[in-house]
Amino acid sequence: MVLGLDTCLNACSVAVLDGGRVRAHASELMARGHQERLAPMTQRVMAEAGLPFSALQRIGVTVGPGSFTGLRVGVAFAKGLSAALAIPAAGVGALEALAAEAQGLVFAAIDARRDQLYLQAFEDGRPLMAAAVLPLGVAAARLAELAQGRPLTLVGSGGPLLADAAPGARLVAAEGCDARQVARLAAARDPAPLRPLYLRAPDARLPS
Repeated sequence: MVLGLDTCLNACSVAVLDGGRVRAHASELMARGHQERLAPMTQRVMAEAGLPFSALQRIGVTVGPGSFTGLRVGVAFAKGLSAALAIPAAGVGALEALAAEAQGLVFAAIDARRDQLYLQAFEDGRPLMAAAVLPLGVAAARLAELAQGRPLTLVGSGGPLLADAAPGARLVAAEGCDARQVARLAAARDPAPLRPLYLRAPDARLPS
């Protein structure tokens, strides 16, 4: 029984999987406010699943890249719940969770702003490159190098920014990660200490 959580991007998503079967799922688009919505949404999903929290055996949560505030909300909540229930937790990369929405050659791309993308490529679920933050031009060149003209899918908010570099690519819009995929991926890996995946320094700066 796995609880999946995502707060990394522009959505809040929660799901409960029972041996691969979805018991309940909820998702809500939001650019901010994850901290206020995550706990009530989790309570609602558990109630819809007809399960007490004590029935959970593992927690999966996206660890980034994404919104600095959002991903910390999810990681902190997962850590607290893991400790309270004495069950393991597993972190899932946001790009990996996005790529799980498609088969074959998949480029998961998140608009990192400032003319940059968070990018990672997968083929049938196997990573072809590590998650990286790249200037748009470099990301387009990396896509062309790895794709070599093959059919591919672009998933995530950064997909449209790479469309010119991949004519004919299938575009899959995603404002956030699907917690059902997060739970599925978390169930298949060994638990480990949760650590946010930061690929660049935060945009916020302390006043001088």
